[in-house]
Amino acid sequence: MTFLLAAVFGLFIGAALGLLGAGGSILAIPALVYGVGLPLGSAIPTSLLVVAVSAAGGLVARRKSKVIRWPVALVFAAASVPAAFGGTALGKLLPDRWLLIAFAVLMAVVALRMLTAAPERDGACRASSGRVNWRSCVPKALAVGALVGVLTGLFGVGGGFVIVPALTMLLGLTAPEAVATSLVVVVLTSLGGLAAHATTVPNLPYAVAVVFAGVALLASLLAGKIGDRLPARAVRRAFASLVLVVAAGVATAAVFAPAALHGG
Repeated sequence: MTFLLAAVFGLFIGAALGLLGAGGSILAIPALVYGVGLPLGSAIPTSLLVVAVSAAGGLVARRKSKVIRWPVALVFAAASVPAAFGGTALGKLLPDRWLLIAFAVLMAVVALRMLTAAPERDGACRASSGRVNWRSCVPKALAVGALVGVLTGLFGVGGGFVIVPALTMLLGLTAPEAVATSLVVVVLTSLGGLAAHATTVPNLPYAVAVVFAGVALLASLLAGKIGDRLPARAVRRAFASLVLVVAAGVATAAVFAPAALHGG
């Protein structure tokens, strides 16, 4: 039954990540804790593994589109990967209950942003020639990258919901460029987060992780190929509404059923 649940949740999360590119992995922790039954300490690194594999699948699906901006991705990753270690250290200082309540708040913020996102506009760092003005934008990119790294280490999320709007509004990347480039950052940052959880990694439930990540990878590949054919706004609104509902459930469970955080 555990493997069936892992496959079902992996299918859903991989599809969401492939379609959205940003925010699709936000449901991995609730799925692993309350769906599969992992303790939070194991769910976070397992989520990082699933996110890394799923994002890599989305990246493969877009490899021929030539919209990945590698220099931009590497600047973000230069800050996010080390910051993931800081987020992991911070997470170990917090009780599981409060960590999950904070995660529920993050889920709600992500969902509300999906529901109220403003139309795309030219990036504040875009020069008149259309190229990125790196002199003014590197500090901003590094700051956002550091924030993404902290969230990744702390909560086991990919951080695409922060990276994509930063890429569009700060650097002026188009939506396809931002989604594809964010996937590179997500892969690198998630791997950094896994390294930060090195003491936990040997004890992960690898059978569950393989099923979850494998199904998520396939779903991400398929979703990445059909994503452009679906109404993006409708998909985002539907997913955001689901995330809001799950966030309320996570917060309620963390307050009234904290025993579930230790596995079941």
